[in-house]
Amino acid sequence: MSDNPGTAALARMLAEAKRVVVFTGAGISTESGIPDFRSPGGIWTQMAPIYFDEFLASEEARRETWRRRFVMEDTFKAAEPNRGHRAVDALVRRGKIAAVITQNIDGLHQASGIPPEKVIELHGNTTYATCLDCGQRYEIADLRAIFEKTGAVPPCSECLGHVKTATVSFGQSMPVLAMQRAEQETRAADLFIVLGSSLVVYPAAGFPQLAGEEALRDHRMDPAHDIDDLRHPEARRDAAERIGIVRRELRTARQKVDRVARGKGHSGVEILVET
Repeated sequence: MSDNPGTAALARMLAEAKRVVVFTGAGISTESGIPDFRSPGGIWTQMAPIYFDEFLASEEARRETWRRRFVMEDTFKAAEPNRGHRAVDALVRRGKIAAVITQNIDGLHQASGIPPEKVIELHGNTTYATCLDCGQRYEIADLRAIFEKTGAVPPCSECLGHVKTATVSFGQSMPVLAMQRAEQETRAADLFIVLGSSLVVYPAAGFPQLAGEEALRDHRMDPAHDIDDLRHPEARRDAAERIGIVRRELRTARQKVDRVARGKGHSGVEILVET
């Protein structure tokens, strides 16, 4: 076992936990070459987002949305799961993780081997597209070929609705079923691990806070810690540098963990920030 006390604590908590939930953000995928959106130099510092109502109302906005998506296609296609994704997959395969709640749209958790039914995508998935009206699925490669010939993505062949990547745009409603599942899993977890998220994008960022609030409501909060620890500056570190190294008992994570909201049976809960 690692001599690092934070890593040892993580190993102990993982060994004792009955139902683990992992929550991931953009930081876990940057090592795979996928840029994040909000940090300095991120995507939204280079271009303004196109809001959902603009996409619906304007052919020009739809063309620009698709142009941006296809510019990123080579990046998404080349991306492969990194050490962080594989560490989470290792925990899933050992039966420790009940669900992975992710803000990411890259599909890398599934690509790492995690069964799709274990992954809750709060912001959707950019590796395919759907019709906004009937839900018909379209593959990105097929749409890109059409776009490169015509300069536009045609309406749905089934119902003539708008076709859009299966992601949640600014101003678009969050997916109801995914949000419901995420809440259920969060409330049921006795160990909640956050990887690679700055926890500033709501409502998704409310789930780690909910995990802590559930602990307080059940009078299981360790008085030495506080929910505000979930916003610790260390949370901004690359997740690939923060997943704990756990070898002897679980042989899973290779990196350090950002934060852990942890339930100790019925006797107490602590929110651990490893520094």
